[in-house]
Amino acid sequence: MTDLSVPPSPVAGHGLLAGRTAVITAAAGTGIGSATARRLLDEGADVVVSDWHERRLKQTEEELRAAYPDRRVASVVCDVTSTEQVDALIRDAAAALGRIDIMVNNAGLGGETPVVDMTDEQWDRVLDITLNGTFRCTRAVLNYFRTAGHGGVVVNNASVLGWRAQYGQAHYAAAKAGVMALTRCSAVEAAELGVRINAVAPSIARHPFLDKVSSTELLDRLSADEAFGRAAEPWEVAATIAMLASDYTSYLTGEVVSVSSQHA
Repeated sequence: MTDLSVPPSPVAGHGLLAGRTAVITAAAGTGIGSATARRLLDEGADVVVSDWHERRLKQTEEELRAAYPDRRVASVVCDVTSTEQVDALIRDAAAALGRIDIMVNNAGLGGETPVVDMTDEQWDRVLDITLNGTFRCTRAVLNYFRTAGHGGVVVNNASVLGWRAQYGQAHYAAAKAGVMALTRCSAVEAAELGVRINAVAPSIARHPFLDKVSSTELLDRLSADEAFGRAAEPWEVAATIAMLASDYTSYLTGEVVSVSSQHA
């Protein structure tokens, strides 16, 4: 019998994205973004990784280049709260790879503050990165797709908190619910451009950076609440993102796919 409480080893690539090119935001470090970059490379894509932290981004680019010498890897520094930087990201990524086929909007910011204690600045910061940043990137890449005329795919990173309540997470939950609504509405509009837009909604994917910004007690409790008794590995979320970016989901748009083993 398979023990689902033990994280499995990453599944080998199957060439799902051979010949494609992809841009991934918030892809530096150890989280879902960098795992997605590796997954898309495993599936045959060339990638541009982006992040606001220049040193970590450069380190990630170098690691990916070394691990995937037969693939094209580039990086572009981008703060998704800046329209100018987002527009430059799309322009520079297209120049680096020749075209863009896939956009993964992964940038987001969380926190833990009850509404009664939350400042305007805390609320605005989370919404600006998590929701507005996804909007800016979606708008920029849709403009690119409209001009290029070859269609493409957008995958957004939402969260189960867009549906569910959790203490201290009102700003993050509101932002992720907004990402879900943005996914649905923009997908209807993007269809005429030959573009599909979907989202993943992870419950909890544990990695070193998350352990730095959240309490171990909280993460342990959330992980234990999962049906498998553990958090997802970042690559498990990334694998679903790769599926949504591939032709296996050619008739899927405007949908939010929960990556979760939580009890109902």
